[in-house]
Amino acid sequence: MPPPPGTDPRSHGLWAMTAPPAPETAPLSGEARADIAVVGAGYTGLSAALRLAEAGARVVVLEAAGIGSGGAGRNVGLVNAGLWVMPDDIVATLGAEKGEGLLALLGGAPAEVFALVARHAIACEATPAGTLHCAVGRAGQAEIEARAAQWQARGAPVRLLDADAARVAIGGGTYRGALLDERAGTIQPLAYARGLARAAMAAGAVLHTASPVGAAEETAGGWLLRTDGGTLAADRIIVATDAYSFGPWERLAREQVPLPYFNFATPPVPERLRTRILPGREGIWDTRQVLTSLRYDAAGRLVFGSIGALGALAGVHEAFSRRALARLFPELPPAPFEAAWYGTIGMTDDALPRFRRLARNVVSISGYNGRGIGPGTVFGRLLADVVLGRSRAEDVPLPEREVAVPRWRAAQAAFYAAGSAAAHLVGERGMG
Repeated sequence: MPPPPGTDPRSHGLWAMTAPPAPETAPLSGEARADIAVVGAGYTGLSAALRLAEAGARVVVLEAAGIGSGGAGRNVGLVNAGLWVMPDDIVATLGAEKGEGLLALLGGAPAEVFALVARHAIACEATPAGTLHCAVGRAGQAEIEARAAQWQARGAPVRLLDADAARVAIGGGTYRGALLDERAGTIQPLAYARGLARAAMAAGAVLHTASPVGAAEETAGGWLLRTDGGTLAADRIIVATDAYSFGPWERLAREQVPLPYFNFATPPVPERLRTRILPGREGIWDTRQVLTSLRYDAAGRLVFGSIGALGALAGVHEAFSRRALARLFPELPPAPFEAAWYGTIGMTDDALPRFRRLARNVVSISGYNGRGIGPGTVFGRLLADVVLGRSRAEDVPLPEREVAVPRWRAAQAAFYAAGSAAAHLVGERGMG
């Protein structure tokens, strides 16, 4: 179980330092009743709870640790449109109806995030300035050109920048080019999760933290969920625990290969440099297999991230991050990082999320593959509509199949961890 945000500096780092306080909650105690139980207080669970409460349903959220304790409070905060998978490949895998439906849903996900932020006045440093997907080498350039053409064919506001324009937009680097996606942007991810929780509670949802579900029993009238402190009877359940699943739905995590991702935050960049370093305040990420990401927070800190865990090899990743930033922005004053943190990305075998009907009246979506903010928000709303009967499960534009644990899951996870460390240890990879 992950620690609550703020209790471990390596779990939520800068986000725990700068997010507004979480709404007041308490563990489940005694017996409770709900129309719908939501398990997990990340983006999916909180978005679902908000939708359900606004529809008048009695909804109770059970969270094992704290609001945003999993990936929702640990990620870099890029609000991207779509998935890692190329648009045409999604259609080839899912078919035209589901594939194009998924692309339309996720293409509009950042707009839905920013609309929720505005409607509920969520203080989460929302910056809808776009993102830059930066091309490394010829292969990277070919990738962003293909991605641009496929999104443009669907009317998306994306455009290619050549090497010179990319260098100006970023303030440095030697990328071949970049793909500007005007739909996207950045947020303070833990603050967004806490804001969703506050909005859901204001609409009537009940939220219990420090309430891990140890058992789920089907009854004649629905379901009975057991925690250390009490029981919750509910007609229907939404499971929104993704890569941090354990207990009754541990298999949702076990079908994903865990990929660690770390972030370091610099001190605020001097004002004189902010007009040149990422002057448009876009978030950036590159096309490398061991990718890197970069964005500002509201105070002007640069948040630098890449694949790897901050355990025994933390020094390797920190040294790489310093070299990369120095190479990209040589005029940036050297200074100790103010914060460091990491979490887990769950990777499915085809990099697509999964929709599941886990049992009678129990539904779930998991497997975000590093794209949790936009997809989590819209999938939560979608799951709420399914359990409310506003839409059919068959209309969810995601593959649905039995949970299967990858045969070489542990070996793949070890390979990712070792490979990222080797990539960061050897040579001057930099950012461009």
